[in-house]
Amino acid sequence: MIAAVANSVLSVMIVDDEAPARARLRDLLADMALVLPTEVLAEAGNGLLALDAIAGRRVDVALVDIRMPKMDGIELARHLSALEYPPAVIFVTAFDAYAVQAFEVNAIDYLLKPVRAQRLLAALQKARQNRPLTSTQLVQRQQAARTHLSCHERGRLLLIPVPEILYFKADLKYVTARTRDREFLLDESLTHLEQEFGEQFIRLHRSVLAAKDAISGFEKSPSDDAETQWQVMLRDIPDRLPVSRRQWPLVKSYVRQAAS
Repeated sequence: MIAAVANSVLSVMIVDDEAPARARLRDLLADMALVLPTEVLAEAGNGLLALDAIAGRRVDVALVDIRMPKMDGIELARHLSALEYPPAVIFVTAFDAYAVQAFEVNAIDYLLKPVRAQRLLAALQKARQNRPLTSTQLVQRQQAARTHLSCHERGRLLLIPVPEILYFKADLKYVTARTRDREFLLDESLTHLEQEFGEQFIRLHRSVLAAKDAISGFEKSPSDDAETQWQVMLRDIPDRLPVSRRQWPLVKSYVRQAAS
């Protein structure tokens, strides 16, 4: 038998797209209340809903399924790690194929369904003892491209769907992501964005990546800068983006192939 721990309550968020699975975890947490008191502060059926549910709250542990619609558990864990007080993540899934990815996002534990009470208790005790790394401490790893990027703005965590981003532009220490409606400041590296989203974006210039499907045409640059004789026109917005002489053959070739 595992001895009872200190009587402080561990706050928990449960994220699973199946209601019976969420109910099962609630029941297990209730059964172990005398050994490890917990309080379920939030529940959600996918990663997007989970980020809404956790907004303004400080949660100790997130029990997260992996295969979920709209935003899966792996991507959710990456966004949670960017919070000021990131919860410890314990994956609870029916699939064993994601274990490597789970620990690459610094998950505390990886539980397979059906979850046994003793196994869940051990994972929660581990979470209590080991706080997860913050986003500034995480090592950059090769992972599947994200579906959303996150932006901190006036105390809120905003999510930007990647398909809505028309271009990224580097300026000093920040990168701007431009959608049809507005700009977002990202704490991201243009180089890392190019590595992660190279299938969707093309480099126009040392400071600019454009969404391939956002390019609507080219026009001569009005400036006298010999380095940028051409600029890209974009769908939906009037912005013009410079194309460097070095990148011009690649960009022109891509557009010709896409049009053929």
